[in-house]
Formats: sequence, C-alpha cells, structure tokens
Amino acid sequence: MTSTTGTSTPRTPWIVGVSGASGTPYAAAVLRALLHAGESVDLVVSRAARLTILDETGHPFRDAHAQEDLRRWLSFGADGTPDAFDPDVSAVRHWPAGDLAAGPSSGSYPARGMLIVPASTACVAGVALGLSKDLLQRAASVTLKERRPLVVAVRETPLHGQTLRHLVSLDDAGAVVLPASPAFYAGGSTAQHLVDFVAGRALDAAGVPHKLYRRWEGELGGRASGA
Repeated sequence: MTSTTGTSTPRTPWIVGVSGASGTPYAAAVLRALLHAGESVDLVVSRAARLTILDETGHPFRDAHAQEDLRRWLSFGADGTPDAFDPDVSAVRHWPAGDLAAGPSSGSYPARGMLIVPASTACVAGVALGLSKDLLQRAASVTLKERRPLVVAVRETPLHGQTLRHLVSLDDAGAVVLPASPAFYAGGSTAQHLVDFVAGRALDAAGVPHKLYRRWEGELGGRASGA
C-alpha cells in the first residue's frame, strides 16, 4: 500500500505473546480473529509455550517451520478437532523467543500494541518486574514504556498474594489485566464458544472489532436467540 506522497505505509502489527500457561486455544482464537479483521501480527511463542502447544494439540511449534506449524495449530478447534478452521497466516511474522535483537525489542519498531494470551504467572512476574528475560517479556516492557495497549490474559487458578501484587503492578502501569474467565450469558454451548468469549474480550480490550460472541443487550433470556 502507498500513500498519496508515494511512500510506503509502514506495517504496524499487533504483537501476540504466547506464554507457557495452559490455554493455547485462547491464543489461537485471538490470532484467527486478528487475521480475520485484516490486522498484521507479530508472534512470539515462549519456550514453555511450545511444550504446552505440543501437549494440547499433539503437534510441535518449531522456529524453522513456524508458518507450517502455526497454520496447523490454528486449524484446530478448541475441543481438539483437526481442520476445524482454514487460516491464512501470511500476515503473521514469527520472532523466536530468544531473539532479543528482534524488531519488537525496540520502542522504535512500529506496533499497535500487544496481547499476551495466555499469560502464565511466571510471565506475569517477569513483565511486572521488568526482567526482559526473553523477547516476550522484553516486548511487553517496550509496550508499556511506549504507552501502547497491553492486554494480559492471565490463565491460572488459584492466585496467591505475590501474583496478585504483580497483577496490580501491571494495572498501575497501564496494562489491562484480563483473567481467562468464560461467561455463559452469550449462549456458549461448546468449548469453542467459551474460548471465543475470552478471545473476544481480549480483543475488546485492545479495540479490535470482531464477532466472536453475542453481546449483552440488557434482556434476560436472550441466550435462546443464539450466539
């Protein structure tokens, strides 16, 4: 795309970080919705998250085969059904978690904001303390310092006091703390409906339009009208 002056419009992606908490279907739903909305995505998958993806899908996520593995991962339904979706992942740029010289490690790299889905308690602690031990944490720190939107979809229960304090610190720093808590008023009757509700709330917090769930309209019994 070019502007009226003939210069190229810079690619400005959403950064999606996937940490090692259980809940990779949440990340998959967010990624599919961002792509469906026409957004570009920069993806960072932590080393621990790779183990979770393997455990929850039965397939690996490898740096050397990132596009192939990403497409296969996003094709799974929340209940593990293969080929439930047919995603186009051409707008996704993958960055290895160990690459601290990657674009998202710098505030001068253009980005719209970042979503960490799901966020483990270890990830929450690292971001709250500014540890930047890998690219995911570094990108989150950059997002905060540049005053860009940061959504942290924490997926852990129960939460102990130290994690709660870390979450308060993130809220104080301007992040949106979004527990991965499905609601049932939207008529969720399948695992995918419940996953999509959480993904949709994460996208709401980031200001990205979507149609992942039926919104509350102030009328009881609306569930019967469908999701």
